[in-house]
Amino acid sequence: MIKTRLTELLGIKHPIIQAGMGPFSNNNLCVAAANAGVLGLLSTSGLFNKEERPWIYKAFVETGEASMDDDMAGVLETVLKRTYRLTRDRGGVFGINVMVSAEVKDKSKVLIDTAIKVREENPEMREHFKVIFTSAGDPVPWREKIKSAGFTWLHVVPSVKGALRCRKAGVDCIVASGHEGGFHISWEPVHSMVLLPAVVDALAGSDIPVVGAGGFCDGKTLAAALALGAAGAQMGTRFLATKESDFHPIWKEQVVKAEDRGTLVARGVVGPARWLKTPSSLQHQKNTLKMSPGVFLGTPDDFTTVPPELIENEVEGIKAVYAGDREKALMAAGECAQRVGELPAVQDMVDGIMKEATEIVRRFPKFLADG
Repeated sequence: MIKTRLTELLGIKHPIIQAGMGPFSNNNLCVAAANAGVLGLLSTSGLFNKEERPWIYKAFVETGEASMDDDMAGVLETVLKRTYRLTRDRGGVFGINVMVSAEVKDKSKVLIDTAIKVREENPEMREHFKVIFTSAGDPVPWREKIKSAGFTWLHVVPSVKGALRCRKAGVDCIVASGHEGGFHISWEPVHSMVLLPAVVDALAGSDIPVVGAGGFCDGKTLAAALALGAAGAQMGTRFLATKESDFHPIWKEQVVKAEDRGTLVARGVVGPARWLKTPSSLQHQKNTLKMSPGVFLGTPDDFTTVPPELIENEVEGIKAVYAGDREKALMAAGECAQRVGELPAVQDMVDGIMKEATEIVRRFPKFLADG
């Protein structure tokens, strides 16, 4: 068994976080991950657009045992209680992943307020529902609300600057996400091998543990994260391609089919995104080059400058996934997809990752020369 500051902080068995992977439903995946001894994260951003993207909202409702008549607060409350019911006997630990960008601030507040309310009304959940994980925005404005509620607070960043902002905010644990990651990635292509140790060094002496994300998918990469000074690794694509994953079968199958250089970067609603390489994503990449070149130049743009047809094409591509339309589907995944070759059960996958990582860590002393 490998113990780190992450396992101690969260009370989990293994130093792994299952990524939230919004805006898509992962209600069943979170349960399986938590029960396998890692931190399970519930996605929530799919609850933002009930009217505009009902197919995503419907997936949350169906997998969370909620009702289409519920608003997003009602759906989240039902999902949280369900997750607790399905993880309490196994000692599973879980949390919610909430986007906190300025554009969705009001909706983010509803979700975080709901999480606080549910836990206050059900204090027996505290030993299981422990985490609020924020992303895609400035953590500082959320300090008082999250810290005063007693949650363990994690925030994901793509830079040292972002990590220092987290330190100012009082975040309990920072996830440094490299450019290898799937779906939304940063405007600047800084990869995990550079970003992770840079963030660890920048936070030296702060007592804030750092977790690596982007490219981590097995025991080898988990051991590498530990060697780089991290307290663990967050994995998204590897958990996406599992039996319990809520993602559509064609999406999971496409991850397994990905080969060498099997992903590409193109527009992803709010900026750069990493997609599995298919004819539809290759065309989306060409359209991005014409209509949103800042994605490739590191120059942020937004909805006021990007032609709406580019975003509409992406939305239709995601909708096609839910319809099972392989030809039109756009499916996100990290670079590590080319190293994913099967769809295991989550427990078996986690056990295999930890066995491999433990064997590697045990070999480290052999590299030291006597004297």
